[in-house]
Amino acid sequence: MTAILKAEHLTKSYGAVRVVDDLSVSLEQGEALGVVGPNGAGKTTMLNLLTGIVHADRGTVVFDGVDISRRPPDKRCHIGLGRTYQIPKPFEGMTAFENVLVGATFGRGRSEKASYEICARALARAEVLERANVLGESLTLLERKRLELARALATEPKVLLLDEIAGGLTEQEVNSLIETIKRLRSEGISIIWIEHIVHALMAVVDRLMAIDFGRLIAEGDPKTVINSPQVRDVYMGSLIV
Repeated sequence: MTAILKAEHLTKSYGAVRVVDDLSVSLEQGEALGVVGPNGAGKTTMLNLLTGIVHADRGTVVFDGVDISRRPPDKRCHIGLGRTYQIPKPFEGMTAFENVLVGATFGRGRSEKASYEICARALARAEVLERANVLGESLTLLERKRLELARALATEPKVLLLDEIAGGLTEQEVNSLIETIKRLRSEGISIIWIEHIVHALMAVVDRLMAIDFGRLIAEGDPKTVINSPQVRDVYMGSLIV
């Protein structure tokens, strides 16, 4: 298989603190990769480096065969690299549909009129279409999470980066979100999913990587990684199994 996203030797420091340390990540077409690590391990910074929100001190990012290391976030989004954020922050005075319209127009560079059908489909795929005309401020946490997902889907990503999208949800809500992400996978979207709720990752991903202090410490079969002594020693205090 061919890697649709490949980052090599990513390094990022803030002053004397190295947050991401010579980290390489590869994602195959149609694959789902899970990422675990304690708070402060550099997981979100890794996504920020992949999307261009943060510039790497060193390293390269190749997307669909093209080096995008120097491209800004909007250009990376336009070619199919989408993401959600750990804390959903919708435009509260806008409806869910209008929120997604922002993603479709600015995230993919389409006209407003051409984006209407895409927005409706994105809301349906994220299973929040029935709330399309509800203001962002009136949505529940699960609905905000689904709206965050819909905004990313409206950019029509080839690769979807999920940052703790299940965080703060009830067990029932987590399970419903798992089914949604499984369906997106079946549509051919490649996924990198950072999550503390390990059973959610285990239900979806093909491969798991664990990082600590910005460095890779284990990667491979999800059960093998979770059960490895090194990962258990480092993470069991942080993971919700």
